Amino acid sequence: MIKLVGTYKSPFTRRVAASARILGIQFEHVSLSTLTDVEEIRKHNPMGLVPVLVLEDGTSLIDSGAILDWLDQEAEMARRLVPPMGIERRNVLQMTAWATAAGDKTVAAYYELTRRPEDKIHYPTVDGNVRQVVEAFSMLDRVPGDTWLSPGRITQADVSAVVFFDFAARVLGDRFESGAFSRLGSLRKFLYGTLPVFEETA
Repeated sequence: MIKLVGTYKSPFTRRVAASARILGIQFEHVSLSTLTDVEEIRKHNPMGLVPVLVLEDGTSLIDSGAILDWLDQEAEMARRLVPPMGIERRNVLQMTAWATAAGDKTVAAYYELTRRPEDKIHYPTVDGNVRQVVEAFSMLDRVPGDTWLSPGRITQADVSAVVFFDFAARVLGDRFESGAFSRLGSLRKFLYGTLPVFEETA
């Protein structure tokens, strides 16, 4: 069985786990943290970063985007989270990119706030990152539709948007007003209500 290395506190690991479950791909979860288990993680990824997907032949795949691509290729065509071609594929990848950018900038702001002594925190950097988080989520919040970000079915855009939206709301506190994003809030509520994996990996 393949193994997913990384704690679900990492939104990048969490979106891989949620995607695998939605795709019907079984995996063993190895919950290792970059804060406390970096030497163990380096056995799978010399950089000490998560997520890592360890395949049955021992190959280690790194970077959540690359891992998600592999998972999609392994799944049944009807269950894949990224359309195979055309405008729909382009749109899903673009929305996923907005969500991922928000995740990246959330991590940058969070690290600036938590990994430095109080007198060394550069608050203009934090504010700039949070502003970019808000801009990225605002792009997604303006996507038309009632449920899914891409018409008709769940895609990677929905998974990534909700996972990174959850993360920003959790770690940025008062700097991020999650209630301002009604479209994403509704999507989050719907996914939590219909797909147990979101609650299980929260």
